[in-house]
Amino acid sequence: MLVDVGDTRLNVVERGPADGLPLLVLHGGPGLDHTEFGPYLDPLGEQGVRLLLVDQRAQGASDRDAPPQTWTLARMAADVDALAGALRLDAYAVLGHSFGAFVALRHALDHTRAPVATIVSSGVPSTRWMAGVGEALRAIPDPDVRARVIASFEREATVDTQDGALDLLHDQLPFHFADPHDPRIEDLMTAMRAGRMAPDVLRAGEAIAAIDLEDRLGAIAHPVLVLAGRHDKLTTAEAAAFMADRIPGAELRVFERSAHMAFVEEQAAYLQAVAGFLRRARPGAPPSPPGAAG
Repeated sequence: MLVDVGDTRLNVVERGPADGLPLLVLHGGPGLDHTEFGPYLDPLGEQGVRLLLVDQRAQGASDRDAPPQTWTLARMAADVDALAGALRLDAYAVLGHSFGAFVALRHALDHTRAPVATIVSSGVPSTRWMAGVGEALRAIPDPDVRARVIASFEREATVDTQDGALDLLHDQLPFHFADPHDPRIEDLMTAMRAGRMAPDVLRAGEAIAAIDLEDRLGAIAHPVLVLAGRHDKLTTAEAAAFMADRIPGAELRVFERSAHMAFVEEQAAYLQAVAGFLRRARPGAPPSPPGAAG
């Protein structure tokens, strides 16, 4: 469905029980869409979660009329508020992955009406935590994989077609998996080829994704779960621990066999962590001990 958020309409794909806890799910990128999550989050529906997979502004099947000056973390965080209002969600949670985690973290601070919970999946609190990406790229041991991945990052500045964006992503995904030859990379690409990439938003990614929220983390006043892969070289487990330590009462879960795509690499453990956290965060649920993880 297309949902009016004031100056544009956002595509939202709904899965799971209509009476479940609404979970607004924000994809990575920027420039990707909800197909990034394929079927991997769908089992949450069996845990009473109403999945609302969002194509963020000017991306996916959302209207493409949102002008570039509105492609900002602040505006996309405000879109979350607008969606919750337009969908008449009395209580809702937010899960953001990668770039979507940046938006979710900004929303956790700037919201008009607080969510019952926020899940920050493979995110960072500021851009400084990604300063080691270049070194990590040069350290990829397989020379063929290293060359393809480095070239894919270089193409981000010039990609201008749907197929070009998908090819870039295919070449880049080995960097985002603990095993660069993981066969599930192809499964994920099959899911994403059914989507609609936004190469213009992808080209603007570095400016859009600039983030610096470290000094504000202590102001978050609702439950937060921080998720990270131990082998993530883009949004590191160290950045996740920093966030969890500074967000009051935040929970931290690090997946020991994953890199950036834990919802694929360790799907069962990821779903267990998310479902357990949301059960505890629901209105009326008993409080969790500090540092607990589901």
